[in-house]
Amino acid sequence: MAIQAGIIGYGLSGSVFHAPILRSVPDYEVHTVVSSDPDKVHKDLPNTVVVDSVDELLSTPDIDVVIITSPNATHYEYTRLAIEAGKHVVVEKPFTVTSVEADHLIDLAKQKGVLLTVYHNRRWDNDFLTVRNLLETGALGKLSIYQAQFSRYRPEVQSERWREQGNPGSGILYDLGSHLLDQALFLFGLPDTLWADLRTERKGSKTHDYFHLVLGYKTFRVILHSGSLVRQAGPKFELHGDKGSFLKYGTDPQEGQLKQGMHPGDAGWGEDQPDQYGELATELSGLAVQGEIETLPGRYQAFYQGLAEAIQKDGPLPVQPEEARNVIRMIEYALQSHQKGRLIKIT
Repeated sequence: MAIQAGIIGYGLSGSVFHAPILRSVPDYEVHTVVSSDPDKVHKDLPNTVVVDSVDELLSTPDIDVVIITSPNATHYEYTRLAIEAGKHVVVEKPFTVTSVEADHLIDLAKQKGVLLTVYHNRRWDNDFLTVRNLLETGALGKLSIYQAQFSRYRPEVQSERWREQGNPGSGILYDLGSHLLDQALFLFGLPDTLWADLRTERKGSKTHDYFHLVLGYKTFRVILHSGSLVRQAGPKFELHGDKGSFLKYGTDPQEGQLKQGMHPGDAGWGEDQPDQYGELATELSGLAVQGEIETLPGRYQAFYQGLAEAIQKDGPLPVQPEEARNVIRMIEYALQSHQKGRLIKIT
């Protein structure tokens, strides 16, 4: 029997990043959506029930898993209510606004015997999968620098968007920073130190729209960067080691493909064009080697496939909630570093 899913919110996240992926994985049916725009939902999901309150969705006994795609400041309360209702929960990133909230939800889920996970889908970006594979091969040798950036050119503040209104959990550090931090922590674990520079670049901005983070590990550094005034970006990933370097330009295509109506399984899903392949310069058997590395296909569907395994067969969660909690901890450390103007030791 298919896993019955309920979605809270049907904006960009619910309609682009969740519903199409759920529809592509045979283990799921989207049973109910909380939305103020039934026509929008029914255009994509004609047989789905649309309700206008979270309470109505949570009181539906047939729903197995609740997917929370509402604004960041609501994540804690809606997740708490869903857990109390005995539902498994997927929370869109960032998990919560504070790590205290995250810890409480983790404990509550254990008490209630339900699964709790966070949608850090960019672990399955095609470029990140390629970087991860490259690190596992040892082609770069002993790593010295890992640098990742996620920048945009948005010179005008879109004041109607909740992400730009200066409320708790808004701003680019929670939005794009949570992606970059999750990728780095997934690869390397917690750092020893963190230093942060946060700015408001644009006129009229009410929240941070620029960040530069340096995570200190024993033998290497991780640099994570994002800005809102980047018309022409440098490499998305730049890695250097004592044997070689890897540079990768461009961004994973899956978001764009979803917005165009494509789905996992379609021809070309998650694939780069050859002109987007990364470039590796390294040494093999004493010979200098330089060339393109074909990008591994992206696979956002792996998240929900993994969750189905966890629900139906007691498999591992695709993202452990403690991992997502650590991302929030790093955001808090970054805010502390910025406020105090100094390097912070991670405890």
